[in-house]
Amino acid sequence: MVDINIQKGPSPIYQSHDKPFGKGSRNCRSCFTYRGLIRKYELNICRRCFREYAETIGFKKVD
Repeated sequence: MVDINIQKGPSPIYQSHDKPFGKGSRNCRSCFTYRGLIRKYELNICRRCFREYAETIGFKKVD
């Protein structure tokens, strides 16, 4: 796996347990957003962070 800045997210009191499924159960491993998540190949990274870390992960841009 590639070294991506993984941060510890806040743990709100009103969410006493994790969701087992759905969009609320998954978030970006870099910025913790639930929107625009790329789950393919178990990346679990949002599209904005993917553009930032694509070369680090090993993806190459093809013309």
